[in-house]
Amino acid sequence: MNLVIDCFKLVKGAGKSIGIYNLAKSITGHLGVRAQKDTIIVLGNSYNKKDFDVPGVTFVEMKGNPLNKIYCILWELFLVPWYAKKYQADRVLFPRGFAPLRIAKKLASGMKRKIRDTVIINDLIPFYYDKHYPDIFNKLENAYIMNRLKASIKQADRIITISEYSREEILNKVPGCENKMTVIHPGLNDVSYTSLDIHSEKRENEKREYIIAMTSGLPHKNAAGILRAYEVYYEKAKERAAEPLDLVVIGIADTSPYTEMKKEVKAQVRCYKFFENFNEMCSIAAGGKVYLFLSYAEGFGFPPLESMQLGIPVVCSNRSSLPEVVGEAGILVNPDDAVAVAEALNEILTDKKKREGLIGKGYENIERFSWKTRTDLYWKELFQ
Repeated sequence: MNLVIDCFKLVKGAGKSIGIYNLAKSITGHLGVRAQKDTIIVLGNSYNKKDFDVPGVTFVEMKGNPLNKIYCILWELFLVPWYAKKYQADRVLFPRGFAPLRIAKKLASGMKRKIRDTVIINDLIPFYYDKHYPDIFNKLENAYIMNRLKASIKQADRIITISEYSREEILNKVPGCENKMTVIHPGLNDVSYTSLDIHSEKRENEKREYIIAMTSGLPHKNAAGILRAYEVYYEKAKERAAEPLDLVVIGIADTSPYTEMKKEVKAQVRCYKFFENFNEMCSIAAGGKVYLFLSYAEGFGFPPLESMQLGIPVVCSNRSSLPEVVGEAGILVNPDDAVAVAEALNEILTDKKKREGLIGKGYENIERFSWKTRTDLYWKELFQ
């Protein structure tokens, strides 16, 4: 059996989701280790070759520019089936969730050979933005993405999605596809790190104990909610005559676009927009006393699990897929209730037994997302 994985449009750092890129990379690498008689062919590009040209797979560097939107639309709608036929595919996996047009599949494969499509639907965030933040993204582009997602879900032979929450969201948008859909939680990659040089500039900044938070400038990541909750935590600590911990935020460059903070509060907040060195980011994150993640919408949500892997107790939003992912291994809160978030932070920071219990539950929770079991499930879905 030949499996073709369409990775042509995946470029690290381009587009809105690094999660899809990392998931496709992990699936390819882990399936490649198991591939023997079965053949895995990756249709990639010059940008992602270093990540997808891995043992056990045949990497084909496709012509064309994956950063050109017009070419990518042509690729997505029409070209993939022809290359699938060229490499004698029995099945094509689309990690980005977009399958080609049905007519293009029929013309390419002919009547004698059926090539089965499997799409991975990570989330339906475009629909969330269409409802809650319609002016954030280009309306025409977002409408195209929503239409293509629904069409791909309807026509795909099989659908993989990454959480029960995403499954329910898909069924709400495209009823009747439950019999061809399976839920496979992603595996958790290793986020361990080596100690940084003591003279690292960022480590020099983080000599005091701190709360660590992960967000971004996108509205659904709720940077404003994190900052409001910290301000409440700060004020309540001062009322108790306690010294509030600093806040370190990864994913934004400054607090000003999201809220106006009092000068004395803002002085204890440091923001890091981006880390080129992943080891450095993990080292900074691991130094936190508690991890704060207040996203409104996630198809899955890796950051809380990564913090558990680093031994940090978690305060997490109770929205979308996050209760499913975090379970009882973190404190779940309403992301709009700054007082409740502040109280949860204080509880972890002042109750040693609670803190140690959550750390232990975190280590237990991440065992559910081992790549060993995830690979077994992907192999069964794609090859058997």
